[in-house]
Amino acid sequence: MARWTGEWLPGTREQEGDARADRWRGERFGLPESGVGAIAAGGRRLLGLLVDLVLASLVTSLFYPPKFDQPEVMQTFNLWSVVTWAAITMIPVALFSFTPGMAVVGIRVARLDGGVMVGLWRAVVRGVLTFVIIPAAVRNADGRSLLDRATRTVVIRMR
Repeated sequence: MARWTGEWLPGTREQEGDARADRWRGERFGLPESGVGAIAAGGRRLLGLLVDLVLASLVTSLFYPPKFDQPEVMQTFNLWSVVTWAAITMIPVALFSFTPGMAVVGIRVARLDGGVMVGLWRAVVRGVLTFVIIPAAVRNADGRSLLDRATRTVVIRMR
């Protein structure tokens, strides 16, 4: 019987000689070792998030110009930037399975059950957990974060 920590801690996965041991990240989900459809690396995911954050700030600045010398204006700007970020991440993920930043770096979200669309509830849960940061940063041996596990999704390469 597996420990409650599952595959999250080192040494809890099957031994390399065991027939059930995975040879690459995502093998147990039927994903390829590399190329299109392989699990996306953490660096691509982080870069996609940074692109989305910059895009949200730029879009917000079109409607609410930042004034760096006025803290109260910057607080409002930051609030609207978060709202904009939520909109440009949750809506596209729900409908198209990727954010603008994910499209730039060539990754997308895929459902493990084979569904075509990620769906609104999965996109909202992913967005909220990404905002909290810790669930997005904690990864298992397959490179899946806590938010991927909570929504039964995986981030894969598009190219």
